[in-house]
Amino acid sequence: MNFLITGGAGFVGVNLIEHLNNAGENRITVLDNETLGKREHLEGLSASFVHGDIRDRDLLDKVLPGHDAIIHLAADTRVMDSIVDPSFNFDVNVNGTFQLMEAARQAGIERFVAASTGGAIIGEAEPPVHEDMVPRPLSPYGASKLTMEGYLSAFAGAYGMKSVALRFSNIYGPRSFHKGSVVAAFMRRALKNKPLIVYGDGTQTRDYLYVGDLVKGIVQAVDAGVSGVYQLGSGQGTNLNDLIRRIEAVMNLTLGELPVQYEDFREGEILHTWCMVDKARDAFGFNPGTSLDEGLARTWAWFQEQK
Repeated sequence: MNFLITGGAGFVGVNLIEHLNNAGENRITVLDNETLGKREHLEGLSASFVHGDIRDRDLLDKVLPGHDAIIHLAADTRVMDSIVDPSFNFDVNVNGTFQLMEAARQAGIERFVAASTGGAIIGEAEPPVHEDMVPRPLSPYGASKLTMEGYLSAFAGAYGMKSVALRFSNIYGPRSFHKGSVVAAFMRRALKNKPLIVYGDGTQTRDYLYVGDLVKGIVQAVDAGVSGVYQLGSGQGTNLNDLIRRIEAVMNLTLGELPVQYEDFREGEILHTWCMVDKARDAFGFNPGTSLDEGLARTWAWFQEQK
């Protein structure tokens, strides 16, 4: 199959490309503006690289023809940044996605899988969250992803495009070069002997999904040709203080040995969220099999190699 992966030089993208390379004969084109991901991250992987932006319609019309499926990972993903600059977040996540979808429609590409989010769309709700909950975004980032999901639904209904929104939980794992998410941030600070920064009291809960399980789920969704919204997570909630204890364990440290600096809670962040994955399991066989402890051990080993 011929894939075009937007944002493919980032954390999820490079893991996805490695998975596709190992799976067999797939032709992969990466479109990335290198704001965060860099083309050198693709070293050793089989993929062609195009430097460009998803908002550049002329470029999209040149690059997209001939592909069978689009996996759309490019986005402005920082919740706090979206609060500071909602216009930029809207332009990238809503306008950029619309331009990409319209170019895909014109090119006759029928399969379109986009990275969405769970907690930021649902807002504060009693977990576990699921796809039938009423969305109540608390940040412009969450609102932008909800708007994207609306267009995916519209293109499926109006044009027959097999368009899928996959709501990622908190993804962690190897190759998280620049990730600002908590596991990568904690491990980078630990390597530099700096205190871990926790916003709040550490009791807030998240759903941590190993990137290897995520990329399998993405490919399963493409192969199944489904449409709609599906959550991809571990199905379990872990609070930050417990996560820190687990990281200490994989680092062979004693309990409380990692210094932690607690700061005030930040506006716009969800306190407690984890998700159900029954819908994705039933629709395309999604079944995350990597335990949190196993995934953290693999991630820590990778970070140690990089230093």
